[in-house]
Amino acid sequence: MYSKSIQNLIDAFRKLPTVGQRTAERFVFYLLKSGKKEVGGLTLALKELIDNVKSCEVCWDFSDNSPCQICADKSRDQSLLCVIGEPQDIPVLERTRAYNGLYHVLRGAVETADEATLEKLKIKELFTKIKNANNLKEIILALNPDLSGETTMLFLERKISEINPTLKITRLARGLPMGSDLQYADEITLGSAIKNRTAK
Repeated sequence: MYSKSIQNLIDAFRKLPTVGQRTAERFVFYLLKSGKKEVGGLTLALKELIDNVKSCEVCWDFSDNSPCQICADKSRDQSLLCVIGEPQDIPVLERTRAYNGLYHVLRGAVETADEATLEKLKIKELFTKIKNANNLKEIILALNPDLSGETTMLFLERKISEINPTLKITRLARGLPMGSDLQYADEITLGSAIKNRTAK
């Protein structure tokens, strides 16, 4: 049995995604063996996170400033809005250098499109943004192609079409990754690759 202080920190680490009992214990005893300097650095980093990071009032990304750097950049294409599930998706898309529009972060996806579940996401804010936008031409739905992502995108497509029937709604193309082998591709990926084929 661990002391109360050790157990409290183990319990705190266990609340993190994918962290179980053994991993939480490893974290705690690593910090204990590392000494006060490393623990102090972690404590300071957590304090700075709490004190400085806020929600961007425009896209709902996490940032030190509101609006965030991307939303404040007037050189970006204001007619494009990419809807993503999590803040971590923005750096991934930005690294491609293929997109220069704005973002809206839902902060999750849903498996059932009931009102209580949807309340947890930034969907109302998205609909308000679409209603108030004058120069918006295209919404790109860039959620993960899993069950919850697909459910959320179907719901958004229907609702966005009701709000603005003339607004173009697109999704990311899906297909085979570079260097893959047709024999090992699953039917959904292969079917999507055929459906989204491009001419050269």
